[in-house]
Amino acid sequence: MLKHVGNRILGLGQRSPVTRGVLTRLYHERVVDHYNNPRNVGSFDKNDPTVGTGLVGAPACGDVMKLQIKVDEQTGKITDACFKTFGCGSAIASSSVATEWVKGRQMEEVLSIKNTEIAKHLSLPPVKLHCSMLAEDAIKAAVKDYEAKKAKFDGKAENASSEKAV
Repeated sequence: MLKHVGNRILGLGQRSPVTRGVLTRLYHERVVDHYNNPRNVGSFDKNDPTVGTGLVGAPACGDVMKLQIKVDEQTGKITDACFKTFGCGSAIASSSVATEWVKGRQMEEVLSIKNTEIAKHLSLPPVKLHCSMLAEDAIKAAVKDYEAKKAKFDGKAENASSEKAV
């Protein structure tokens, strides 16, 4: 009896076709693909002046997402992106999609990526929309970090050149 109940809880018991269809369709195939084969996992040196880092989290569910971009300083184009995410499959998939979408685009362009586009692409259910919101916030935070580093670096370069002139 206990074995039978355990199998039913784990989904190993006999199910009706309706139940079977519901259980196998919890996540869209794109979510499963990005979860099983995440793209661009890793990290860059956060002290590199061409790297912007966005670190965001959702205290309600415990998801934490770090998304980094590497920018070509001459063109302003994002040449590479990577992520590390601690969270559910939808959060990992949203991070993976975000890194794919930002590569090769201009900085201004990636700021127009909305969570609704990510959620629609992954067919996220309403209860998982916060994952796509985290991805959007991580992109914006990475761009903001890069711009702050660039301004700081440019400011130091200006100060150094004015000190040499004196």
